[in-house]
Formats: sequence, structure tokens, C-alpha cells
Amino acid sequence: MRRGRRQGVRLAAALGIAALAAAPALASTDISFSAPGAGKDLTDRLRAASLVMTAPKKGDTPAQDLFAAARADYVRLVGALYGAGYYSPIVHIYVNGREAADIAPLDAPATIRSIRIAVTPGPVFRFGSARIAPLAPKTVLPDGFRPGAIAASGVIRDAVDTSITGWRQAGHAKATVQSQKIIADHRTNRLDAGIALDPGPPVTFGKLTISGKSAVRRDRIQAIAGFPTGKPYSPKQMQTVANRLRRTGAFASVALTEAKALGPGDTLDVDAAVVDQKKHRIGFGGEISNSSGATVSAFWLNRNLLGGAEQLRIDGEMDGIGAQTGGVGYKLSFRLDRPATFQPDTAGYLTGTVQRERLTDYSANKLSLGAGLKRIVGDRLVLQYGLGFDAERVTDSSGTTAYRDVNLPLEATWDSRDKPLDAHKGLYLDLGVKPFKGWQGTGSGVRLTFDTRTYRAVGKSVVLAARLQGGSVAGSSLAATPRDYLFYSGGGGTVRGQPYQSLGVNALPSGVRTGGRSFAAISGEIRGMVTQSIGLVAFYDAGYVAAGGLGSNGEWQAGTGLGLRYDTGIGPLRLDLAVPAGGHTGKGLQIYLGIGQAF
Repeated sequence: MRRGRRQGVRLAAALGIAALAAAPALASTDISFSAPGAGKDLTDRLRAASLVMTAPKKGDTPAQDLFAAARADYVRLVGALYGAGYYSPIVHIYVNGREAADIAPLDAPATIRSIRIAVTPGPVFRFGSARIAPLAPKTVLPDGFRPGAIAASGVIRDAVDTSITGWRQAGHAKATVQSQKIIADHRTNRLDAGIALDPGPPVTFGKLTISGKSAVRRDRIQAIAGFPTGKPYSPKQMQTVANRLRRTGAFASVALTEAKALGPGDTLDVDAAVVDQKKHRIGFGGEISNSSGATVSAFWLNRNLLGGAEQLRIDGEMDGIGAQTGGVGYKLSFRLDRPATFQPDTAGYLTGTVQRERLTDYSANKLSLGAGLKRIVGDRLVLQYGLGFDAERVTDSSGTTAYRDVNLPLEATWDSRDKPLDAHKGLYLDLGVKPFKGWQGTGSGVRLTFDTRTYRAVGKSVVLAARLQGGSVAGSSLAATPRDYLFYSGGGGTVRGQPYQSLGVNALPSGVRTGGRSFAAISGEIRGMVTQSIGLVAFYDAGYVAAGGLGSNGEWQAGTGLGLRYDTGIGPLRLDLAVPAGGHTGKGLQIYLGIGQAF
């Protein structure tokens, strides 16, 4: 069937396409497909485009559904051929030996014995000329849109989309195609494409309207969105507005729609359609180690506490259950976040923690209170700064000591990972500076910390991951530094294969063992997927703790092992088996079970 018959193709598609979604073939129907002259890639593309060929084979499909699929295949096959640059194809689809396009839709055969599809692609067409104008500055058209390249219809669409996007990024929100002239010369197998664009005027943002029923107050939605009224139009600004609303966690969906027509002064109004997320959420978690025991945790979350998308989270945790040393500890904490505090990209927060620790060397009761601001800078950088108060009462073999201080926690986090729970590429860097002022025997100084992680995919199934972390306390003596500010090594977060917090220092006059004033640890993993859901990991960890500053004499420990991962779709279940590889702090096998990669 030649090109002249394609007028009937459109009619066939219009009448039959409603019955196509799942058009399986009768078991008794003989179906064949041939495409002489087509290579393997083109043949595979054509088969994939055909509803008849891709339908599952069942024996209960009505004949009219099968007939509708056959008639719709004219349009689908021709579209696939145009997409590959073939503009003079011949497509025959025979149903019971008759051309399907010649059978009236209302005369569909009651029984279909055979369907035969025969496609002759014809010659491939190449661009004779390829022009789009005018173009916005810095617009780079697809490489395939040039004279001599294969004239695939998809390349033309991509070139148009790229050109329109270029104008929109330059502030012309209503750029459109003014005219197009596409001529296929079947004598020379050339296709000439000439497209004229209308950029339209430069546009500024108008008003943001809110649609959808939401429990979040309209004034707070406006404040969170930070819509740039009066500023030049930018698709990036549109995305920023949507991201601000989404990251509150108060909305299940956010959709921004531009007004169809410009307003006075070439302004563009935008509507934000929001759908609320469920107000409350609860969650549970757990982790098991054969040395430090089991940890169980739970949280309760309110996503819209006061009607302004304020988020309150309360966490409870119990650790040390069945631990070889120490005892059971408890922790109860809360965090309240208020988005758009002072400006759209800054959130205010309040935190509080009450904790009881029972560790190998000491037990402690702690109270922490804090308030501060969290600033989002771009897509990857987060800055936090605040004011805190910590009180800690420590009991060890030398007696009971109280620590009190006020502090100024400052933190910067850069995160370019593709998936935080199971990263395959990217970089994570966290830097912390915490000046503190103590009284009644508590020292004053500054606590410095860093944590950097990097990931690199090797092929499709292997990921190399590395982590370097450390910290140091300066200005305060070991005895006068709050125990919670000191550093230990050992366990799932530092050195697997060594017992939890097994490496510290014995530098106090009383001889009591404590954490050190400096710490460093390095970890490396090779992660490989064995199946689509199951992965294996080989790892090596090493850690260092010293009583003095970073770089002073201290002790090292190391561990190595193998891990098993099961991909749940949300994050991998993790099982790590590790043994000591250096140092004198541990022996035997250590087992770790949790959710997400180790880092």
C-alpha cells in the first residue's frame, strides 16, 4: 500500500484506536511479519510499534479488537518509519488475505484466521537543508539536524523543542513555531526542513495564584513559594518555586501552570495547583550488631502543625538491647521546622533531646536544646547555623562529673549524590564547626568535624565507594571537654569488625578511659549487583583516635569483611559480616544488619 492510501489510515486509526490498549491475538490466528530490506534495528523498531505483533497471545480476544489493532498499525508503522528517516515506505496489512484498510470498519470479519504484515521501507532520506530561525543566543541544535544527516522525524522535533527552550530560557515564555516548510524529494531521497520561529516579547513574572484545597494557609503558600513577581521570566525560577513547595513535605503534588495569554505589560501569571500530603506519619526502624546489641527506633511526624507547613517530628530510640558491654540506653528528641522564615529559602528550627547512655566506660544523662536557621543555596548546598545549650552528667569509675556549655553550631553540607540511600555517583561533603563556652569546670573551645563520601560507577553493576571522616577538639583539655564532644572509633558507623566505641584513650589522671580529642576514619567498598535485586559488597575500614589534636600520636584499628544487599526499591537491606584486620581492640566476627548502605 503506497503513500496515497494513508488518508484512509487516519480514518482507520480514529475508528479503531479505542480498542487497542490490550489487543491480544487469538490462538488460532496465524500472524506473520516481514520487512525485506530493513536491518535488524529497524525491524525490531517496527515490531515494537505494531499493536498486532506486541499483543499478548490469548485465545479469548474478540475478532473486532484484533481487526482494530491491524487497522491502527498503518499509522504506527508509518510513524516508526518516519522516525527512522524512511519517507517512501509501502505498508500492507492483510486480514484474511484482504487489505485491512479496504475493509469498512463496520464490516469487520467475525473470525480472523490470519494477519500478514509486509513492510517495504524504501530508501533512507537525508537532510538537503535544515534551517531553524531565529535562534536565541547560545542555542545549540542537535547534531543530527544538519545537511547530509539522516532526516529522522524525531530529530526535527528535537531541534524545534531545543529552539523553543532556548528562547524560553532567554525570557521569551511564549515562543512558538510561526511556520514550517518540510519537503520530501522522492527523486533524490532528500528532505528539506525550514522552520520559522516567533520568539514573542520578553516576559516578566506576574502573579501567582493558588488552586486546590489545602489546609496550609494561602499567605504561607505564597511566602514559601517566593514567586518572583516583576522579575524576568525564567524556567529555572519556575522550577525553584515548585521545589520550595515540594521540600516542605506538606504537599503530595505541586503543579505549576503558565497562563495561556500574557497580561498587561507582557506579564505572565502562573497557577500553583497543590494537593496536601497526609498530615501525619509514623515510622519504625532497627539495626542489630552482635557486640553493641539491637537498636529500635520510631518516629511521629506532623506535616502541618500550625497551618503554615510547619513540620514537627518526635523520635524515640532504645539502644544497647542485648549488648555485650554497657547497657540499655534511651533517647527522646523533637525537631520543629518552619519553612520560609525571613525568606523563602531559609527555614527556622527548634530542637530538643533528652538522652540516657550506658556505655562501656561510663553512663550519662544528657539534655540538649537548640534553635537556628537552615538555608538552602542552589540545588546541592545546605547551610545551618544556630545557638545551643548542652548539659551532661557523666558517671564513671572516678565519680560523677557535670558539664554545661552554650554553643554555636555551624554546618555546611554539599550533596550531589544521585540516591542518598544507595548512591552510584556523586559527592557528599559535610563540614561542621561548633564553638562552645563552658562554665563550672567545663572547658571552652571549638569542635571541628568533617565527613566526605564519593561514589563512582564502573560499568552497569559495580560501584566504588569511599569515605573519609574525622574531627578534632581544640582549646579545651581532655578532662574539661564534654564527653559527648569526644571521639571514639569502632562499630557500624566507623570501623566494622571492631566492637562499638572500642577504641578510645586512657589519658585522664584518674586512668578512666574516654574518647579522644581527635579522630579520623577511612572506609572503602566495592559494591556489585549479582541479580537485579541482590548485591555483594567487599569493604575495609580503618580508624584512628588520639588524646591530642589531629595528627598527634594515637592508636589505629581496622576491620574488613563482606556484605549482602537486597534492593527493596526504597533502599537496600544491609547485612555486613566483618572481622578485625588491625589493632588490639577486638576479635571474632561482628554482624551488622540495617537499612541503606553503610555510607
